[in-house]
Amino acid sequence: MKLIKLLTLLLFFPTTCLVAQNATSLQERYLDSLIVRAGNVYKTHNYKEAITISAKLIEKGNEYNISYPKFYGYDLLGVTYKRLDDSIKARINAEKALEIAEESEIDSLIALEYKNLGSILTSNGRTYEKGLGLLQNSISIYENNNKPRYIYGVYINIIWTLLDNERQEEAYEYLNKANSIAEKVDVPEEDEMCIKFLMGRYYHRAKYFYLAEQQLLPVSEQLEKGGLNDLGVEVYKSLKEIYKEQRNYKKALSSSEKEKYYREKVYASKKIQAIEVASAKFELSEYQKDLEIAIKEKEHSKELVEASQQLVDKSEQLTYIFIVATSVLLLALLGFYLLFRSRKKFIKKLSRNNIELVEARDKTEKLSKVKSQFFSTVSHELRTPLYGVIGISSMLQEDIKLKSHQKELNSLKFSADYLLALINDVLLLNKMDYQDLVLEKVPFRLDALIGSITRSFEYSLEQNKNKLIVDIDKEIPNNLIGSSVRLSQILMNLIGNATKFNENGTIWFNIKLKEVTQDGSYRTHFVIKDDGIGIPKDKQAFIFEEFTQVEDENYNHKGTGLGLPIAKKLLKLHNSDIHLKSELGKGSEFSFTLDLIENENQSQVSASQSHTVEDVSGSLMSQYGNIHVLIVDDNKINQKVTQRMLDKNGIKFSVANDGDEAITMALFGTYDLILMDINMPKVNGIEATKKIREFNKHIPIIALTAVEVEEMRIEILESGMDAILSKPYESLHFLTTILRVLSKKRSRVVT
Repeated sequence: MKLIKLLTLLLFFPTTCLVAQNATSLQERYLDSLIVRAGNVYKTHNYKEAITISAKLIEKGNEYNISYPKFYGYDLLGVTYKRLDDSIKARINAEKALEIAEESEIDSLIALEYKNLGSILTSNGRTYEKGLGLLQNSISIYENNNKPRYIYGVYINIIWTLLDNERQEEAYEYLNKANSIAEKVDVPEEDEMCIKFLMGRYYHRAKYFYLAEQQLLPVSEQLEKGGLNDLGVEVYKSLKEIYKEQRNYKKALSSSEKEKYYREKVYASKKIQAIEVASAKFELSEYQKDLEIAIKEKEHSKELVEASQQLVDKSEQLTYIFIVATSVLLLALLGFYLLFRSRKKFIKKLSRNNIELVEARDKTEKLSKVKSQFFSTVSHELRTPLYGVIGISSMLQEDIKLKSHQKELNSLKFSADYLLALINDVLLLNKMDYQDLVLEKVPFRLDALIGSITRSFEYSLEQNKNKLIVDIDKEIPNNLIGSSVRLSQILMNLIGNATKFNENGTIWFNIKLKEVTQDGSYRTHFVIKDDGIGIPKDKQAFIFEEFTQVEDENYNHKGTGLGLPIAKKLLKLHNSDIHLKSELGKGSEFSFTLDLIENENQSQVSASQSHTVEDVSGSLMSQYGNIHVLIVDDNKINQKVTQRMLDKNGIKFSVANDGDEAITMALFGTYDLILMDINMPKVNGIEATKKIREFNKHIPIIALTAVEVEEMRIEILESGMDAILSKPYESLHFLTTILRVLSKKRSRVVT
């Protein structure tokens, strides 16, 4: 609706006060009071009185031979007829007002009428370009006279027109200009609300839903003061559309109800105004006819016969006017009836849409719960057997007797690792879609993190005969604190993408320091570049969409297309973004920037402080001697994998097949550490830990779990466990976790 644009059409008071200062005669003071009164009745929507006063101003201007009251009379008629949706009369009167203003050569009057006539013309799709030109003329005059508050009002008309005609970027430029003015001078509250609404409307069109909501919600709160019903309809209509596109049906329903509320207020207001308009038009026609007769009587002295004839003519004309006015009133009543029927249909349709929104919201919430439960179950059921496959394949790789089958074992291990990565990608994507992911802050070492990542690609690099070159800027601190897991996932997805689509080539992985920020963060630039097949320009906009891949006839690799979307979404959590440079046949370059935080407390033991399994195993033996570990797991295959891992590193172990058995063995046996599975029959790992903590507060307990760790982390740690190991896990991570937990136990005992 464009009625809100008219909030800025009439600014009587600045120029009126100017005229009043120069007014010396009684006539001029009378005219000034009429102008002020005209502005007041217009602002209170008393259009009947506004039309009457306009005619009075024009009459007295002609009688006293003074131009400015005629200007205000025609100007007020123009904006009033515009408000009454009579665009032809509105334009005629505004053009007369502009003609008088230009003859007077008074800048304030010319600028005002450029703005009012421009606003009238921009409401028509065929004349909006001409209207924009007049609005620009108004701005030029206001700029020369240093009137920023008036410029702000003109900007509202321009922005609204540009948005209506799909000229978004031009509208955004004017929005920024308007905000710059508001920062320097006080602007009317209603104008400021309009600008915020228009900014929200721009962001909505650009699909920046969060920013649009940030602009529209404060306006919706201010609307509660009342008086701007048209703006209320537009604001809540935009909010409803935003929430529907975001599938937030609960908020969409609430906004729809608010929109309905303001529409009903607008309808009621227009109904009253229409009746007043019909009456005002009749009285104005009658008054204008009397005025013409009076002027003729003053200018010409006529015979009594002619005067009698004029009275007869007047009577006939009044009768005709009365008939026309009555017809108009009947047509208006018919219009009200049709509008009422249309309104009933609209309300019925709106109610039906609201019911559909509620049903869709309930269905979506139900599906969301089912989907979340499904992914949680799939996570456990797939990771549990994968732990056995990866563990056993790792043991077979280390068996000297099977060296002749090393190639097959490497393929088996790679396939299991790939399947695990695929499961993790799907689960991670699901968590990000439901905004259920947070960035943890843990200490880690950059060189060890990068080393672990590069080692995981040794097999795939060998398969495709690729070479990976890593370069880390020495100015970047090695000891950091942050979400090492999420950073690792980003890098592994990007390097994995390069290895999949490159053969007999080179992959460059560079980490460079850009700057040290004022808050002490190390702004670091990560680049992964390859000389592979490259990505066509027309496909680059789509590769970050889920399940999308660029196909190439020379490459047989088929993946899920999840790696790049996951990397992009994880970077968004870091308030960063991914950038792509690529050319078909010449390789690709992916880059991003992160702010890294140095870890000043480096006393914690981490997996990165020893670089090999042998180093960690040696540390365990030298520091703790004979270690006795209790393995609690109901899965026989997983028991064997854990036993083999401990036995290989000289660690003594005992086995409990469920939580109940573990409680008994912990009560009567002596152990240095307990490895506790979570999901077990009878008594699960969390319940067993709580029981053990009742009689043993100090023995370290490490959780072994195949479920998504983030879902149960708090519950696991609150039960009394010291650390968590997600199945499946590597030997190095397994041993370093044991070393870290035992070190914490020793430090507590010393304390």
